[in-house]
Amino acid sequence: MTAPDWDYVIAGGGSAGCVLAARLSEDPQVRVLLVEAGPEDRSPWLAMPAGIARVVWGTRFSWAFTSEPEPFLGNRVLGHPRGRVLGGSSSINGMMWVRGHPRDFDGWAQRGARGWSFAEVLPYFRRSETAPGGGDALRGGEGPIRVSRADLAASALAEAFVAAGVEAGYPRTEDFNGAAQEGFGPYEQSIDRGRRRSTARAYLAPARGRANLTVLTGALALGVEIARGRATALRFARQGRVETARAAREVILAAGAIGSPHLLQLSGIGAPERLEAAGLPVVHPLPAVGENLNDHPDIVIQHDCLRPVSVWPATRPPRSWLAGVQWALSGTGPAATNHFEAGAFIRSRAGVEHPDLQFTFMPLAVVPGTTRIHPGHAFQVHIDLMRPKSRGHVRARSADPREPPAILFNYLAHPDDRADFRLGVRLLREVLAQPALRPFAGRELYPGPEVREDAALDAWLMQAVETCYHPVGTCRMGAAGAADAVVDPECRVQGLEGLRVVDASVMPEIVSGNTNAATIMIAEKAADMIRGRDPLPRAEPRTGINPDWERAQR
Repeated sequence: MTAPDWDYVIAGGGSAGCVLAARLSEDPQVRVLLVEAGPEDRSPWLAMPAGIARVVWGTRFSWAFTSEPEPFLGNRVLGHPRGRVLGGSSSINGMMWVRGHPRDFDGWAQRGARGWSFAEVLPYFRRSETAPGGGDALRGGEGPIRVSRADLAASALAEAFVAAGVEAGYPRTEDFNGAAQEGFGPYEQSIDRGRRRSTARAYLAPARGRANLTVLTGALALGVEIARGRATALRFARQGRVETARAAREVILAAGAIGSPHLLQLSGIGAPERLEAAGLPVVHPLPAVGENLNDHPDIVIQHDCLRPVSVWPATRPPRSWLAGVQWALSGTGPAATNHFEAGAFIRSRAGVEHPDLQFTFMPLAVVPGTTRIHPGHAFQVHIDLMRPKSRGHVRARSADPREPPAILFNYLAHPDDRADFRLGVRLLREVLAQPALRPFAGRELYPGPEVREDAALDAWLMQAVETCYHPVGTCRMGAAGAADAVVDPECRVQGLEGLRVVDASVMPEIVSGNTNAATIMIAEKAADMIRGRDPLPRAEPRTGINPDWERAQR
């Protein structure tokens, strides 16, 4: 490849990269190259929502990262799958379509990410989706991601869970992405007619016929070439050769919260002392690269189910085979859903303005610490901290691009995170004891009714906390020149020209909900910035906050 073959070179064909490739190539005057380390997304397991268990683990479609020993979890090492396939993590994730809370984005703007308040990002959320029931002031009606909403009437367990939340005094919320997030209700899913709607399928596939867009799979990004303060090219390995793709306008990193900071470090961009320790040259000092790693930590409470209404039988042959056939023929049945159909966003205490705890109900149970289904009718509820205070980092170990970086989340390092989990457990147990669930909720399997006092809960948390697979923040967006920021509010790497980062790594703070919808929004908005377009007009719809939040928990 000779220079300059491309106007834009995008490293990473994941949730953000596929959006960028589709949007930038809408202009026939520019040439776009998308480089993805993984394969095409042709496997039927990627399309089947219930196939998540087969694709999220292993190495065929995932980077299969592992953490460093987590010091506040008894030095346990946690698995961190990230998508290594076209569509990235949107091709292997749980398909939860949750934006986060409007206050999250207002907080971004207040912390230096000007232009990213909720009023300014809402038009891009709307542009990305086709919501159930069509568009309105808050929801999109013509976007590439076609979203479905769970029908709770089809699941006695899910409906009972929501009813129990209402009995406990929480509101019922039909749309967590609508006027009020707080409450119990059905989840939305990036599933269209029983099939996963990844960014590879929703954005990239319709654009693949454009003459100005080239997509290379099986191409491992090695680093960015910098000359006189400007990014000029991306080096990558493909089919046993190292190639260089030169960019006339920009190199854009969209490799995710693990991959993008690692690529910057491999390119000599980062904290000088850490680069030197890894045997990397210091090309451009930028201390915040790889810092501020954040995630939603996760625990589960599990119960026996007293009635045979869980989906456990559908996970075993021959019913699992029949479910697969039904899905293949009609896109319906137990294989056509992620089984995360009901949940809640609640506040842990009075004085918290918007929800800081998320519950996710699942009509089966997974043996803790494994991927095996609990043998028998059971259910589980996940508890996730929405705004944990613990922070970690991603740091290159060496100059070898094939060696995974050191990843440390520091889960539970901050004592407030442990306190919030204890509150979450007690609040959830209160819900699970409500009349609506009494016909279904048998004995508590995990952690067990004896785990109640603070000391017992803290000991359990150390051996129970897992990841919610939502790493963000390692190329933090902030005000131009801010010492704790990697990119400015236009996603440009500070102090360099022609280089941007566009993915979940730029989030200044994690959102109060699953992160994929927000990542897609970031790519939609950044695409307009890169193209020099005026931003979409601000939207100022009213969104609900509990008027009694300062005095009451619910």
